[in-house]
Amino acid sequence: MGRAFWEEMVHLAATHSIVIDRPKGKPHPKWGELVYPLDYGYLEGTSASDGSGIDVWVGSLGSRTLMGILCTYDRFKRDAEVKLLLGCTSEDVQIILAFHDTNMRVLYIPCPKEME
Repeated sequence: MGRAFWEEMVHLAATHSIVIDRPKGKPHPKWGELVYPLDYGYLEGTSASDGSGIDVWVGSLGSRTLMGILCTYDRFKRDAEVKLLLGCTSEDVQIILAFHDTNMRVLYIPCPKEME
């Protein structure tokens, strides 16, 4: 059952265009002090619980390889989301986790090695 899930996520990442709406180094549209450490966007033609596309972080490897999934829970908005981590190094993952750690609870689920 778990393998089918990962296969679907790999397929989504490979077959949908990535829209980077928050490039690395740019501030958050509402909270200017919050600067994106890596490219952040969504998969075009997908749908998440917030009504927009499935969120993606694109790491420094510059590939679409699914490295893992980040599950986030915003304690203030009482909102949960998943974010695909694509082309991320171990260092990128740590940077992303630190970025979300300020007002969210996060769970990082690495992609099984056989799915990479």
